Amino acid sequence: MKKEILVNSTEHETRVALLENGTLVELLVQGAAERRIVGNIYKGRIKTVLPGMQAAFVDIGMEKAAFLHSSDIGQSDYDADEDEESPAEIVRKAPRAGIETVLKDGQEILVQVIKEPISTKGPRVTSEISIAGRYLVLVPDDSHIRVSKRISDWGEKKRLRAMLRDQRPEGFGFIVRTEGEGRNDADFRTDIKRLLKYWQLLKKQADRMQPPALIHQEMGMVTGLIRDVYTDDVESLMVDNRVVFREVLAFVREIAPALKSRVKFYKERVPIFDHYNIEPEIEKMMERRIWIKKGSYLIIDQTEAMTTIDVNTGRFVGKTDQETTILRTNLEASHEVARQIRLRDIGGLIVVDFIDMYSRENRRRLYEEFTSCFRTDRAKRAISPVSDFGLIEMTRERVRPSLMTALSEPCPHCGGLGRVLSRQTMATKIERWFHRAKATGQSAKFNLIVNPDMAEYLTNGEGNRVARLAREHRFHINLVRDTTIAQQDFIVTDLDSGRNLTRTHEV
Repeated sequence: MKKEILVNSTEHETRVALLENGTLVELLVQGAAERRIVGNIYKGRIKTVLPGMQAAFVDIGMEKAAFLHSSDIGQSDYDADEDEESPAEIVRKAPRAGIETVLKDGQEILVQVIKEPISTKGPRVTSEISIAGRYLVLVPDDSHIRVSKRISDWGEKKRLRAMLRDQRPEGFGFIVRTEGEGRNDADFRTDIKRLLKYWQLLKKQADRMQPPALIHQEMGMVTGLIRDVYTDDVESLMVDNRVVFREVLAFVREIAPALKSRVKFYKERVPIFDHYNIEPEIEKMMERRIWIKKGSYLIIDQTEAMTTIDVNTGRFVGKTDQETTILRTNLEASHEVARQIRLRDIGGLIVVDFIDMYSRENRRRLYEEFTSCFRTDRAKRAISPVSDFGLIEMTRERVRPSLMTALSEPCPHCGGLGRVLSRQTMATKIERWFHRAKATGQSAKFNLIVNPDMAEYLTNGEGNRVARLAREHRFHINLVRDTTIAQQDFIVTDLDSGRNLTRTHEV
């Protein structure tokens, strides 16, 4: 598989695109003033311990307190050594040791962010500190050697554990990253030496500072991605900003000098994302309807709790029997569904409604095809087989808000609902307001301020509702057209004093 990384950096925004066989599969966007906090290490102070939730809230100096669960002391994506238990397993086997026996209100603690603040929730943190290197992760106050589950060869796992067992300093554990597969003793020694030196500096800094305080800031978006995905199978890393290019080249020389020749500066006049035809893909990423080959399409709806993706045949009718047509549509859709999930960085619960198939064999084929589409996805996930209703349910690691959330904001008119009240409903709503105004008897002369489209609907033809309301209640109603007001809003003011008599959310 051909992999490429493209970096587009301007004064206000940096974007990193990951291409597989020329197709955009991952996009990271960061504004000039933004800084992601996953991986940051803080010296915090316990605000509240909640035994009923087996959790605590930690003040790390942010607007919202960080959430620390009792289980957040280990990572589930790694295997423990065969003769040792992972920290998470130890906690599960000792349920009596509640969090209240370990943490107290006001206690100082080192924590590391594992999830960005999302919506109304603060960041999620772990008390197991880890510092990522090129080939392994250093875990202070631990004694385990764990290996990424993505290294599937048991012989390789055994070799790595045996090699690192002799190199492990007392009081430290290791987690071998996927990039460590096949690496030799010298590669790991360099990584370990650098990480140990950095940890000693962090520890001294933490001892000097008062909580809440930032102790370690994770790498920037570009260098962090390069550290994680810039491996031998990446053919080129193209950067269009000379300052960023120098930074990237210096970083690559440090962590992977053999790959520095693949880092290139983009010099063409055409913008880099236009040259690689990425801009149209980004535009489509914001759409609810995504067209696939031969006329089928997806409908993607994201909510705070879950994301639903509906597969439709659309104009595709096929040339053989119905079951074969549906299978082909589902198989093609599975690739685009997986790509959109990765591209939009959708996390949490995801339900994909494929077209119903009667054949169990066809359902099995769809499940295998769908799971294979995620083999290069960096996020942790769990995928269930196709149900009798044609649904695939999956969960995907949600570390940060999705790109849809990051690149857009709720509609000021519909509040993110995606729909507004009909003109008929709004007309009735306005009529109810004037019925109440008649009952209170506070005024008889009004300005009714509405959107021009709404005004047209209220005064259309013989069914002039404003005139009828004025006659019925013996009011004087002056209709005002205002292009700045939304269709589902209206304002009523006193004609003489100009005092606002209503609020648009009242029914």
